[in-house]
Order: sequence, then structure tokens, then C-alpha cells
Amino acid sequence: MNLQYLKSFYITVKLNSISKAAKELHLTQPGLSMQLQALEKELDSNLLIRSNRGVELTEAGKILFDYADTILSLQDNIQRDLSNFKTSKKELFLGACKSIGEHALPCSIYIFKNKHPDININFNIYNSREVISRLKDKSINLGIVQGDVSEDGVVSELLGEDPILLVTSSPTHKKTLTLDELLEVPLISREKGSGTLRAIEQELSKHSITGKDLKIMYQLNSMEAIKSSVVSGKGMAFIPKLTIERELYEGTLQTIDVEGLSINSSYYVIYRKKHPFSIYEEAFKKFLKSSGRGFC
Repeated sequence: MNLQYLKSFYITVKLNSISKAAKELHLTQPGLSMQLQALEKELDSNLLIRSNRGVELTEAGKILFDYADTILSLQDNIQRDLSNFKTSKKELFLGACKSIGEHALPCSIYIFKNKHPDININFNIYNSREVISRLKDKSINLGIVQGDVSEDGVVSELLGEDPILLVTSSPTHKKTLTLDELLEVPLISREKGSGTLRAIEQELSKHSITGKDLKIMYQLNSMEAIKSSVVSGKGMAFIPKLTIERELYEGTLQTIDVEGLSINSSYYVIYRKKHPFSIYEEAFKKFLKSSGRGFC
């Protein structure tokens, strides 16, 4: 398959316009149309329905578009890694779940960078499911996630544990709830794919409680946004302790115990099973597991 033609197809779909895609790809519109037709001929499938409103994917086009995202990402990663190898550039590609990536890990990166100033650190934050996906498509080489990972070709090593606490901003609220009372409080939750949500659901399932039983006000994909919502009195939330140390110390958040409920979250560093570690990648992995990692 011609990867240039595949990229032309992908960009056309993303921009929903042959004229815009041609401009983006520095092609003439007839030249882009020829590439799209050649790709359709090569695959013996109609991929796009063209109209004055833009382009629409056929069923065959939808299949190809899903694969194109992964294939083109892998192509970019190959070029990136070969370029780094040729120039001996020391780059560290990291991804972390939001609960640890937004709070604890930045201090660790700062400390490691001071010890290794010649290493360029590329760090992105996702939810745990996305970190695993980015690791598998080689966008990152090391990940930090919440919860153990059972994925083919992925190795996980325990970093540590942290309690997940039910918190409120109301100092007058009851300090202890029964499980039945928990079902009635307004909760703000993380989104699907979140390691925090998975840990909460696993513990609740031991008490025959599902997410549908809870009074979820809304879901947010940022722990910072959830924390702000709770502080401003919008509801309560289950939040990892390491993300709210300051708020607990200052008293802007208070914890509430739930009888019979104890939620703990484990954090893991993950990597591909057959990934050949560079010296600095191995050094960072060991640093994360050391007492000097300096989580904020």
C-alpha cells in the first residue's frame, strides 16, 4: 500500500474537504483526486462519497480510516526513532495517568532532569487506558498507570499504593456514611478508561454495588476539574490522596469514611516486553522505583 496515498486519504477525511486537504498536503486538487482514485483502485474498494458538503466514508472507507490512524502513527514513530538513533539524541517519551501525571510525577521529572540535563523529556498525560494504547503503538516507551495491566506484550512493575478517599468541601457534613447513605450523595466521577474509576468500581462490586447504583452528577476527564468542583460545593468525589494532600492540610477538603469500604489504588510503571531500553530509559525506570523519586 502506498503510504503517501494513505496519508492523503486520512487528511482528506480529517478535514472533510478535498480542497483543504490539497492545500495541507501541498498538492493540486486534481493531483489529490488522482491519489485517492489510485488508492481505491489498489484496494479494489470505493472509499469516499464526494459531494458539495465534503466527503463521506463508505463502509470500506471506515475500516481503512481506523487502520490509517495507527499505520501513520507507527510511520511517524519509526522516523522519529531512526532520527534519534542517527543523531544520538537522548529523548525520553513518557505517558502517565492523570491522577499521578497532574500532581506527583512533575516533581520526579524535575529532579531527574536536574541530574540528567542532556536528556530531552517528552511527557504527556492521558487516562490509564490511553497510556496503554500509546505504549502499544510506540508513541511512548514508558508509562505510569493506575492498576495492574493484563495486556499481551506489556510488562508492569509496582511503584506504590495510595488510598482513594471520599471527600467533601462541607465541614459540617457527617464524617461517616453507611453504604446505603453513599447511594444518595451527589458524586462527581472520572470517565471510563480511568484507573481511579476502575479501582472504585472494583471495590464497590465486592458490596454488590455498581456505578448505576450511585448518584453520579457528571463525569470529568480531569482530576483537577473534579477537585475544583468538589471545593466549590458541586458534590463529593472519590479522589486519590496524593492529589489532594494540600487541600486536606489546608482544610478546604474533608474526608468522609464509608463503613466497610476501603479503596486503594496501585501505581505501576509499564513498558513493552521486547523494548530495548536505552541507558537513560533504564535509569528513569530505576529512579521511579527509588526513594528519591520525589513525588510532589
